[in-house]
Amino acid sequence: MRGGLEPLFRPRSIAVIGASREPTKLGYAVLKNIVESGYKGKVYPVNPHADQIMGLKAYKSVLDIPDEVDEAVFVIPAPAVPDALEECGKKGVKYAIIISAGFKEIGGEGVEREKKVVEIAKKYGIRVLGPNVLGVIDTHTPLNASFGPTPPKGGIAFVSQSGAYLAAIIDWAVKSGIGFSKIVSLGNKADLNEIDFMEHLADDPATKVILLYLESIANPKKFIEVASEVVKKKPVLLIKGGMTEAGARAALSHTGSMAGGSQAVQTAMKKAGIVLVSEPTELFDSAIAFSMMESLPGDRIAVVTNAGGPGVMTADLVALSGLKLAQLSPQTVEYLRSKLPPMAALNNPIDVIGDARSDRYEVALDAVLKDPNVDAAIVILTPQVVTEPEKTAEVIINIHKRYPQKPILAAFIGGPRVEKAIEMLKAAGIPVYESNDRAVTALAIMNRYRVMRERLMEIAKYVNEIANLPDIDEKSAQALIERVRSEGRKVLLEVEAKELVKYYGIPVATTRLARSEDEAVAIANELGYPVVLKIASPDIIHKSDVGGVKINLKSESEVREAYRTITANVKRHAPQAQIYGVVVQTMVPAGREVIVGAVKDPQFGHMIMFGLGGIYTEVFRDVSFSLAPITSYEAREMIMETKSYRLLKGFRGEKPADIEAIVNVLVRVGRLVMDIPEIAEMDLNPVFAYEEGKGCKVVDARIVLE
Repeated sequence: MRGGLEPLFRPRSIAVIGASREPTKLGYAVLKNIVESGYKGKVYPVNPHADQIMGLKAYKSVLDIPDEVDEAVFVIPAPAVPDALEECGKKGVKYAIIISAGFKEIGGEGVEREKKVVEIAKKYGIRVLGPNVLGVIDTHTPLNASFGPTPPKGGIAFVSQSGAYLAAIIDWAVKSGIGFSKIVSLGNKADLNEIDFMEHLADDPATKVILLYLESIANPKKFIEVASEVVKKKPVLLIKGGMTEAGARAALSHTGSMAGGSQAVQTAMKKAGIVLVSEPTELFDSAIAFSMMESLPGDRIAVVTNAGGPGVMTADLVALSGLKLAQLSPQTVEYLRSKLPPMAALNNPIDVIGDARSDRYEVALDAVLKDPNVDAAIVILTPQVVTEPEKTAEVIINIHKRYPQKPILAAFIGGPRVEKAIEMLKAAGIPVYESNDRAVTALAIMNRYRVMRERLMEIAKYVNEIANLPDIDEKSAQALIERVRSEGRKVLLEVEAKELVKYYGIPVATTRLARSEDEAVAIANELGYPVVLKIASPDIIHKSDVGGVKINLKSESEVREAYRTITANVKRHAPQAQIYGVVVQTMVPAGREVIVGAVKDPQFGHMIMFGLGGIYTEVFRDVSFSLAPITSYEAREMIMETKSYRLLKGFRGEKPADIEAIVNVLVRVGRLVMDIPEIAEMDLNPVFAYEEGKGCKVVDARIVLE
């Protein structure tokens, strides 16, 4: 970065290049917003055809302004922007917000025009936001340098790649009373991008939570690195556009076929610690909770309600969302029994029943928040005959002051009778929702952030282990790749793939390449029987499909017959395939079959896969992914995420498998693809996992280069 972003949000002076006297023009709207937002700095309209606009002296050029100018906002036709930016450079302007459209987004000459803007900005050290943006809003400066309405002040920062989406959100926020700290429209991201703003907002005292809407990510690797540090300070929530767009290439491996665009984004955001949400209601419901409440200390939730049905539904929603219903202490239950009517339900959810007034809510809510087994509470109110919505709101507000470390979320379900109470809660900084499911979703996302943040803290303890792995021969591995490349191939033979992973300390079944029947027999005699024979061809992905595998061969005669049969089968079923010979492999004892894979995503880099192995990998799709490099902590986590974990732990009397040996393979595969980034896809399938303490062994391997 060429300097911090504080002056972008708090400039001492602003020039509006293209300021207009016409109310229908953007240049009028932007200037009006700056003036009426309460901005305290100097404002200079720039318009060659006006002497005065909105009572402010106008200038023909930014060069005519007698004072220093910190920031320029451009609302002029795109062809005029480069020359005006050049003048800003000469004037010493350091920040430019280019609202004007007509650049990269239109293609053709727009692309060249944007390149020119970037060149000028670099020449003068100007930081550029845009082009093609809505603008910037900082409610705490205050400053509205955009053509959108000014939202209420609050703790939510929203950074959006879509200006139209941002405009709709601001309009909705104004109506809903949702408070923002900063709003940023990214536009074409010619210079400043989401990474710059995440870094800035991480240390912004006015911002409690950072929201992102992105369709593309400027520098995915740096984005993940920065985000993983930012989320240690405050939550980052993302809606990602274009999640389901299918990859263009045809996958040549099991791993590649199961790693779509959506999977890559989810895996990358998990690595970054960013909470991925699917739609705007989730985004803003949780953002409201983050901005108003302290962080969630745990996942144990108490529910207080005056209606049994919503209470039961909420209990179900809590359980389904990854939260837990708090188990109240015996002392709390006894206290509630002594204070509430006999018909009240005391074992969470606490139903204070339909005739409850505010005092009954106070007894129940105070008791559960005092309980050390409770981390947060949801208060549900439905307007019944004797219900006191406003007084109950006062109770919630006062009790929150007693227990500020335990979030309280309210669901006041109804119409006109609860409207005033809802406004009271909002004004007091209590998150309140019109339905119980939205309150649960907000708490669930708060909990997801808590878990992800704690996870990142734990992973940080393991980062040095990747660089210090023993038994790595990177030099020999690189030489092998160069040899394959020199032959014009991108698919490694099985024997080469096993040799490569062996250089990274990964145990493999001993494998040799035979180019003739006699050589196959000689190798089998040397390795010892029984052996396996497999076709060696870079053009054949699934060898068994073409009759290219024979197992458990126990004699010279069986090896000879298998060699002839395999080569004949392949010539019949895949006549165009290039055959290098036949692989002879030691017949290793069977173990529990797992798959370890890797695939390179064009945006985020290599994803490591673990799952159920063998021929049913793609049928059951019992897999998990993590972005490379991975620590042993992440590797164990990947294994535990699969259903196969139950089998590996030992199921119905079976002895547990050597999970730590699998962890070792996963970590080493992550290191391998980082050292050799030209690997596009990798399958180690099956990997036989033996009993605990007896290791594991790669039985088959396939590696494809870019």
